[in-house]
Amino acid sequence: MTSMLTHAIRNLPASSAWAARVFARSLSCSSQLQAAAVQPKSKKTLAKSGVKNIVVVEGVRIPFLQSGTSYADLMPHDLARAALQGLLNRTSVPRDVVDYIVYGTVIQEVKTSNVAREAALGAGFSDKTPAHTVTMACISSNQAMTTGVGLIASGQCDVIVAGGVELMSDVPIRHSRKMRKTMLTLNRAKTLGQKLSLISKIRPDYFAPELPAVAEFSTSETMGHSADRLAAAFSVSRLEQDEYALRSHTLAKKAQEGGLLLDVVPFKVPGKKTVTKDNGIRPSSMEQMGKLKPAFVKPFGTVTAANSSFLTDGASAILLMSEEKALAMGYKPKAYLRDFVYVSQDPKDQLLLGPTYATPKVLEKAGLTMADIDVFEFHEAFAGQILANLKAMDSDWFAQNYMGRKSKVGAPPLEKFNTWGGSLSLGHPFGATGCRLVITAAHRLKKEGGQYGLVAACAAGGQGHAMIVELYPQ
Repeated sequence: MTSMLTHAIRNLPASSAWAARVFARSLSCSSQLQAAAVQPKSKKTLAKSGVKNIVVVEGVRIPFLQSGTSYADLMPHDLARAALQGLLNRTSVPRDVVDYIVYGTVIQEVKTSNVAREAALGAGFSDKTPAHTVTMACISSNQAMTTGVGLIASGQCDVIVAGGVELMSDVPIRHSRKMRKTMLTLNRAKTLGQKLSLISKIRPDYFAPELPAVAEFSTSETMGHSADRLAAAFSVSRLEQDEYALRSHTLAKKAQEGGLLLDVVPFKVPGKKTVTKDNGIRPSSMEQMGKLKPAFVKPFGTVTAANSSFLTDGASAILLMSEEKALAMGYKPKAYLRDFVYVSQDPKDQLLLGPTYATPKVLEKAGLTMADIDVFEFHEAFAGQILANLKAMDSDWFAQNYMGRKSKVGAPPLEKFNTWGGSLSLGHPFGATGCRLVITAAHRLKKEGGQYGLVAACAAGGQGHAMIVELYPQ
C-alpha cells in the first residue's frame, strides 16, 4: 500500500477547483437533461443469439429513511413485505404467476433469517412459491437480481421477484461468547447441582455485550476508516469530498421535488403516518459541512458524517421476466438486463474499489466503451470512496500496476453520473441499494433518451458488481 500511496499521490491530480468544476457542470447539464427527453440514439441492441432476453418490468422501493425514525419499531420482513406489496399494487401481477422470490440482506434478524420467505408469506404470496435470501454486503440485491437472471436464462423460471432489505434501527446485539457458552451448557444441565455449579462460574465480564460494527472481519477495520485511507491514497481532499456530497444532496432534492424518483411507493407504517418520501436528503452548505470533525481517522481524517452515507432503513423489489413472458402478459418492459460481472480484490487496501475493477470488465464483455454509456448509476458509500474510484479509473498508472491493463478505462463524465442523487443523499439500506440503482438507470434512460446504462457498486469484503442496463424499445 505504501507504493500505491506514493505513486497515487504523486501522479493523480487533486484540487478543489476540479471538484468545483464538475459540481457546477453536473448541475447545469443535469437540469438540461431533465428539462425534456431527447430523441433516443440509434445503437445496436445487446441481444445475443440463443440467449433469453431478461427484462425489468417494474421496480419499486419504500422510502429510504434514516435509522431510528419512522421504521424504528418494525422488523426487516415488515419493510420487505411493504416493498413486495408496492410492487404488486403497481404491476397487478398475479401472485401465483411468480415462480421464485430472491431477497438480499446484510445484517440478518435471527428470527427471520430467510427474510425473503417471511416477507413473501406476509405479502400474500402462495406458500408454494419458493423464496430464499442472499447476502453479499452492499451488493446483496444485485446478487438477488442476477440470481433471478440466472434462473430465467436457464429456463427454470419465467417470472422472478428480486429485492433487498435492511433495518439498521434494530440490529442483533449478542451476549459475550463466554456467556453464550455458559447458557447453552446450562440448558443441557440435568440436575440442580450442575446448574448451580455453572451459575457460580459466571463473572461480571460475561455480561458485556458484543456490539455490532460496520467493520471487516478479516481486517477489523471499519469501512469509514478504509474510505479515509482510500481518499488519502488517491489524494482526494476534504474539500472535494464535501463538494461532491453537496452535489449529491442538491441533485437528489431536485429530483425529489421534480417527481423523478418514480420508484418510491408510499408505506403506511402501523400506528404512524404514511411515509411518502426519503428523509435523508438535506442539502447543507460548504461552511456548515466544513465545521464537522473527522468521523473515523482522528484528528486528521477527511471522512465526516456529512460526506458519508448514513445508516438507513429501507427495502426494494423488482419484477423480472423473460421478454416472451412479459409480452404475453401484456406488459411493456422498462429495460433489458444485459451483461454483468462480479469482482473481488484486496479487502484491506482496496476494499471499496469495486467499480474501478468491475466497470472495464463489464464493458469489454458487452463490447462497449465508456463513450457508449448514456447514464451511470454508481453506489456512493462515501464521497471519498466514489471520488477515489473516479481517479483510479482515470489513471493509466493504476490500470497498469494494479489491474493488469495496458491503459485506463477513463472516468465517467459527471454530466451523466448519478444526476438524480445517490446513496449519500437518498440513503443506503445495505441490502436494498442495488435494485434502486437498476430501476433509476432505467428511468433515467427513458427520461434522457439514452440506450445504455452502467450500474456499479462496491461492497464490504473487497468485492464489487457492474451491470449493463439497456432501455427497452419505446
